[in-house]
Amino acid sequence: MKAIPDNLRRRLGASDLRVSPIGLGCMSLSGIYGAADDAQSEALIRAAVERGVEHLDTADMYGWGHNEEVVGRAIRGIRDKVVLATKFGQVKREGGANGVDGRPEYVKQACEASLKRLGVEVIDLYYQHRVDPRTPIEETVGAMADLVKAGKVRYLGLSEAHPDTVRRAHAVHPIAAVETEYSLLYRVEAEETRKTTRDLGISFVAYS
Repeated sequence: MKAIPDNLRRRLGASDLRVSPIGLGCMSLSGIYGAADDAQSEALIRAAVERGVEHLDTADMYGWGHNEEVVGRAIRGIRDKVVLATKFGQVKREGGANGVDGRPEYVKQACEASLKRLGVEVIDLYYQHRVDPRTPIEETVGAMADLVKAGKVRYLGLSEAHPDTVRRAHAVHPIAAVETEYSLLYRVEAEETRKTTRDLGISFVAYS
């Protein structure tokens, strides 16, 4: 398989990040859809990067930390070749549905934990995984912006955010990307989000 040529790479929003048109979503490497072997997962990630698929997407809730650890091991020695995205905001609750937490203090705590698991000094793209309805988006993004100022995060993103929320967040600090489900089965709601991202110069990152 040939590597992806540079002229096909896309710029994420107004950032200086240039990524392959298809990234590698790593969620399934933590047993979400069945058993996964860590050694094979790490080899898969490295093989993808070697072929130019350097945009890696993980989250702290994928395997509740396990996924970030797998990704972290896989990118040792090739960190400079990777555009690394991870997410925060979903909280494990025993015996029930996941909670969400967008409080400023939690944002910073979650980032420190992700940096440690990934074994990196900075996260290229840091998403809020799900918006916390109890915390104003301005407060959450303000805390995320503090992480940028501290040199722990390069650019900010939102996942599954309503267009109005995206606009409010972008007014606080530039949002580089919005990640949203987009497929043959899920299109109508996503089209409104796509229009908003186009209007604001934000990249639309689709998953299915």
